[in-house]
Amino acid sequence: MRLLVSGGGTGGHIYPALSVIERLKQVDPDLTVLYVGTERGLENKIVPAAGIQLKTIKIQGFKRSLSVENFKTISLFLKSIKDAKKIIRDFKPDVVLGTGGYVSGSVLYAAAKLHIPTVIHEQNSVVGITNKFLSHYVDEIAIAFEEAHDQFPKGKVTMTGNPRAQQVADRVSDFSWSDLGLKDDVPTMLIFGGSQGAPKINKSVTEAVPTFNKRDYQVVFATGRKRYDTVMEQLKGVEVGENILIRPYINNMPNLLPKVDVIVGRAGATSIAEVTALGIPSILIPSPYVTANHQFKNAQALVDSNAAQMILEENLNGASLVKAADSLLQDDEKRKSMSVAAKKIGICDASDRLIAVMRKAEAKH
Repeated sequence: MRLLVSGGGTGGHIYPALSVIERLKQVDPDLTVLYVGTERGLENKIVPAAGIQLKTIKIQGFKRSLSVENFKTISLFLKSIKDAKKIIRDFKPDVVLGTGGYVSGSVLYAAAKLHIPTVIHEQNSVVGITNKFLSHYVDEIAIAFEEAHDQFPKGKVTMTGNPRAQQVADRVSDFSWSDLGLKDDVPTMLIFGGSQGAPKINKSVTEAVPTFNKRDYQVVFATGRKRYDTVMEQLKGVEVGENILIRPYINNMPNLLPKVDVIVGRAGATSIAEVTALGIPSILIPSPYVTANHQFKNAQALVDSNAAQMILEENLNGASLVKAADSLLQDDEKRKSMSVAAKKIGICDASDRLIAVMRKAEAKH
């Protein structure tokens, strides 16, 4: 298969694409992949680091308020379609997969107009603007949340889950907490606000540290690379117990996750895919700064299935964090029931399902 993939801006669009590429390489030794992104998005670093060829086009998103920049956006969009068509003609893909972000809008639209088989993957429960636009042109649509089904045209939609789920579920972990100076026989909670960290989450943890010191469970806290020094400054003069480990970032997250008993963090699509695939009970703190409040709706889907607890950021502080943590880490049966509920939501063959959708799109042409 010759596969052209486009998706960018954030890791939530990029990692599902890389996951399905990884799986395709296992089942199709003749696979040839080209990734189309932008120079400004995270894909510019992540994709080449994964050993995948990347080409870039120039595009930007619309401003939500009236702005002269929107005229430039329209001009860039029209030019980007022309650039995308040239890339597609040169590469001659069998199928084009879009995983979201503005860049995929140009690429998938261009591919559809060139009558190339096209598939889009929507990771969130609330459909993004780009995928809503593309849904009228592409052959097939894959979703990760049932809540997204009715937001797309009927007859094109298949529930696949998020390919990141299969990637973490298939991984064999040899990680031990002793590698980080902790104990393997003690319930352990991971607190992770994303690669950049989340100020409100970080502040709540620093408030909770004196209480966490007294607990019989362990806490691993990733502050985010840019916020580590601020957190350590806030903790100056505060005792940090041997059961608490503070790091700027967790590099080996896929290896570490299977050993986590409870995870605290945002409710992005990739995080949801990981915790449900592995059956990790979670305390979700949706970011209020995302489009259409989609993280709240992602989290609510898990809460409704008794697979997670949720704390709104406006209600988050040291006391509310400790209360939620205690309710899970001091109750083995509650954790077990939430783990079972999470696994029922998780789709551990998501990459295989998405590959089947791509084959279906090919068969239409």
